[in-house]
Amino acid sequence: MIGFPRLRRVAHKSAVLVSVAGLLALAACGREDPPDLVNGKELYIGEGTCGSCHALARAGTKGTQGPDLDQAFAQARRDGMNEETVEGVVVRQIAHPRRNSIMPADLVTGDDARDVAAYVAEVAGQPGEDTGELAEVGVQKGGKATAENGVLQIDADESGALAFTASTATAPPGRIEFVMENPSPIQHNIALEGDGEGDVVGTGGTSRFEATLKPGKYVYVCTVPGHAEGGMKGDVTVK
Repeated sequence: MIGFPRLRRVAHKSAVLVSVAGLLALAACGREDPPDLVNGKELYIGEGTCGSCHALARAGTKGTQGPDLDQAFAQARRDGMNEETVEGVVVRQIAHPRRNSIMPADLVTGDDARDVAAYVAEVAGQPGEDTGELAEVGVQKGGKATAENGVLQIDADESGALAFTASTATAPPGRIEFVMENPSPIQHNIALEGDGEGDVVGTGGTSRFEATLKPGKYVYVCTVPGHAEGGMKGDVTVK
């Protein structure tokens, strides 16, 4: 969780800009290559990192344990804070979270920290949606699952990625058992938005629940905070 201090309005803008001037030099130090925004977004929405605690619209994250990053930087941008300054602030907060924050220091480090900071600086408080390669981050690319004998099995990705093995599924109307086996050490479950939820399980565990479904379209997700936002979700069509 990035523990951002409250950003003040115009009366304090000069002090903020002066205080981060040194941070910009630190952010740029030791790396000549431009930041990798794709890596930054992947890390931001990844397991146990920023997106599980911080809302950021363009990343699709809705965490509530830490400040909403769009709100934190929207006014600062209007007051004149530029992208480089935002990046410097984020780099500093990753390395040195505010006192009493639940976020550990150096949640990501080195080039990874700069990549995360650069991505946040690119999108926080900015309208619109990510495009190009950034738009593909967090979009699950999986196969298709089909219910058989009243069971719809959609397993967790064995690599530990925030993904199911299928991004779409079909099932007949009626009573369906949803089953997810999790071969990875990352905790996952399977749930149907508004219609049932299985237990969260780790390596070798099985998450399951039953739901009676009418014809239509439904969304299945992992309910572990940040996982659905990171791409662990899919669509099931009942017909």
